[in-house]
Amino acid sequence: MDTSSVQIFKTARRLLTGAQSSRELYREMCQLGTQNPLIVTDRGVSDAGITAQIIAQLRDQGIADLTVFDAITAEPEMAVVEACRDLFVQHQCDGIIAVGGGSAMDTAKAVAVFVGDERPLSELFGEDQVASRRYPLICLPTTAGTGSEVTNISILADTEAQIKKGIVSNELLPDVAIVAPELTLSCPPSVTAASGIDALVHAVESYLSNFATALTEPYSLAAITKIRASLERAYRQPDDLAAREEMATASLMAGLAFGNAGVGAVHALAYPLGGRYHLSHGMSNAVMFVPVMRWNQAACPGRFVALAHAFGAAPDIRDAEAGEYVLSEIQRLCDAVNIPSQLRAFNIPESALSELALAASGVTRLLRNNPRELSVSDIEDIYREAY
Repeated sequence: MDTSSVQIFKTARRLLTGAQSSRELYREMCQLGTQNPLIVTDRGVSDAGITAQIIAQLRDQGIADLTVFDAITAEPEMAVVEACRDLFVQHQCDGIIAVGGGSAMDTAKAVAVFVGDERPLSELFGEDQVASRRYPLICLPTTAGTGSEVTNISILADTEAQIKKGIVSNELLPDVAIVAPELTLSCPPSVTAASGIDALVHAVESYLSNFATALTEPYSLAAITKIRASLERAYRQPDDLAAREEMATASLMAGLAFGNAGVGAVHALAYPLGGRYHLSHGMSNAVMFVPVMRWNQAACPGRFVALAHAFGAAPDIRDAEAGEYVLSEIQRLCDAVNIPSQLRAFNIPESALSELALAASGVTRLLRNNPRELSVSDIEDIYREAY
């Protein structure tokens, strides 16, 4: 057998979805032998009452020892991971439960592989640089966007280098992912918008990836269709549980797709924006989305036809029309949820574009997935279009 044709589909070891699936947390903890967990969350989730609800539920079921770390920053920094790890050790926790968006889950995943490793956190960055994970990890997303609950990567901000970096290892795959739409009901409209577009980027980029497969492509396309149909409704009617469930499912599908096929230049160009100017992951992806897709369409016009169909185009749309249709639909969705489409809206100076391009060109882990190669000057041109 030719091993070069072997495909491996990575995801959480156990996946629970659907309304009220969050009530299964205690049972899943028991199966993993966790009795003294560290709950990793953020203050927004705590202020919304979600953390207290989960704590009350677990205490009613007999879990007395609970430690909470909620000092998560919008873009998780290395120092936050170190502080969270220290709390885990101090309280002798025996498992980690992430409750929150991508920042909380990425922090929890990093802590899960950092506990017990005597090396500096910086040495874990890159692919397969971590040792075996020792403690159970459960993720419950409270946003519909990142897909972090089913991926093998943790993205952290390196404040010294002013760029985001990834820890990539199958050891980061959670033992259990619980995707419960009720946990997203309190998500503010601005976060619903940014995380929803983030999920859309995951779906589109994974479909166009050089490493897309017959297993990932259906997830990518189905996620696009669901996001197109439900994002605006979830944004404008936050208590619409049906729309929330559609978005949670779409985010999960996109996570399954990009967790295996990878993402491309949108993410690569977004990384320096988050690292240097602290744009949220969703916002930085959104502002680069259309310019990068305009660059990519020349490399794979046939794949843009499939994307156009997922975005609702007529079955007989032609190659020459598909690219612009996809770009217009992406822009329409961003406009519908009030996401700025230009870098200048975030007070980024035009003089910084050359430096941003150089930084983005170094994100080779993602650029190798992109269907069209980019030089430093190409990247700078794309930033200028986005400006």
